[in-house]
Amino acid sequence: MKKKIYIIIVSILSICSFLVGTSVAWLSSTTDTVVNTFTYGDINIKIEETDTKDNDNNEFTNEYKMLPGNKITKDPKITVLANSEDSYLFVEIKESENFKNFMKYELVEGWTLVEGTENVYVKEVTKSDKDQEFFVLKDNTVTVLESVTKAMLNDLDKDGQTNYPTLSFTAYAVQRDSKIEAIDTA
Repeated sequence: MKKKIYIIIVSILSICSFLVGTSVAWLSSTTDTVVNTFTYGDINIKIEETDTKDNDNNEFTNEYKMLPGNKITKDPKITVLANSEDSYLFVEIKESENFKNFMKYELVEGWTLVEGTENVYVKEVTKSDKDQEFFVLKDNTVTVLESVTKAMLNDLDKDGQTNYPTLSFTAYAVQRDSKIEAIDTA
């Protein structure tokens, strides 16, 4: 009798184990792993200008001779390198305090003054697999005003101090996406 009870209990446990095991197997499942990789948007730019070979051994500074009415070749160029993301490209133009007394220039079409600034301009750039070049000055020139006199030029060199007019350019860019739609946000 004990043997029969023992066989019945073992049989019941075996049936329960089978039912639980198949139920768990039937109610469980696994999937493949989904991997999310977060990278960054990359923008690479450079600014360059033809070196005038003014013997200063610095390709980022140039010296020019001013003659009234003369057009001076000045060709600052910003390059957005290949595979850079969609971006807003900015150029900041800084003139010395006396610049407008001696010279003038115009910008290449397509640059827009950033609202609330006096000297920062922007253009939208779309991603490309090639380098994209953007010049800043129309006809790559600045013009010495006709009204410049010898006395004005002589006044630039007083008491061992020089106060020559200067013009400098700085370029920067920021990624353009759905979160940065407005130039003022960028």
